[in-house]
Amino acid sequence: MNNGGVSISSGRRVLLPDYLAGAADVPVTYYRESAAEYPLDDVEVYVPPYMGGPEGLALMARMPRLRMAQLLTAGFENALAHLPPTVTLCNAGGVHDASTAELAVGLTLASLRGLDDFARAMPISSWLDGRRVSLADRRVVVIGAGGVGRAIERRLLPFETDVVLVGRTARDGVHAVADLPGLLPGADVVVLAVPLDASTRGMVDARFLASMRDGALLVNVARGPVVRTDDLLAEVERGRLRAALDVTDPEPLPADHPLWRLPGVLISPHVGGNTTAFLPRARRLVAEQLARWEAGRSPLHIVAVGR
Repeated sequence: MNNGGVSISSGRRVLLPDYLAGAADVPVTYYRESAAEYPLDDVEVYVPPYMGGPEGLALMARMPRLRMAQLLTAGFENALAHLPPTVTLCNAGGVHDASTAELAVGLTLASLRGLDDFARAMPISSWLDGRRVSLADRRVVVIGAGGVGRAIERRLLPFETDVVLVGRTARDGVHAVADLPGLLPGADVVVLAVPLDASTRGMVDARFLASMRDGALLVNVARGPVVRTDDLLAEVERGRLRAALDVTDPEPLPADHPLWRLPGVLISPHVGGNTTAFLPRARRLVAEQLARWEAGRSPLHIVAVGR
């Protein structure tokens, strides 16, 4: 592992977290916890730490030669406020598709089949038999037709489901967001897999939720603010809808928040992408991005340039 600030052959300095060691065929600087302890003046390519918070992103302002920042998350909204002019920002497209899709299916199955109820009943030796809802024969509307949404669809189809994909615009096999008013009343499960931006913030509001059929399940593996929490809370408190949430707004959810204790709600602590599948896929992506950078080619998964 090189912690000495070695310049790569073209003179460009690359700064990566040490758990990506082996991802590059060129000399780089690896940092252990924070890049702040290393010289930043000549850094041109920077990978902030995964789930490192605003501190790692804020370091971009101290890198005057920075030209590309490669995130290790699919979401990029938190990085935009820290992005200097002329810096190309790339997200981790494809890195978290498998893990997040697994969790989306897992949350759906757990909620429909009552696995969370069974787990809570074990300490009191309660035998909760009875008929539960099968995933088979359900109609699942997946909102978000990018890598994660497609990965969810591929995993749902073998369960004998009817999957409807929804994207920003209509295309072959994908409905437009504008079609949602006609799709939601027929959905047994609605899965959110969209990025957070101005068009998706608060999209799941009282009107959206009122369009869902009684007993339907909302699964959120996108970002918490895609859903208006108070509106969801009102529907779940009435017992009309169920929810399985890997993300919440606010996040983490306060200990006294009623969503923790409501029947029909299953919460996981934003762990969609944080699995053993993360590192090998992250290393492959970073290796590809550095190879493109060295060859003077455009990187993959550009989400923003400057502010």
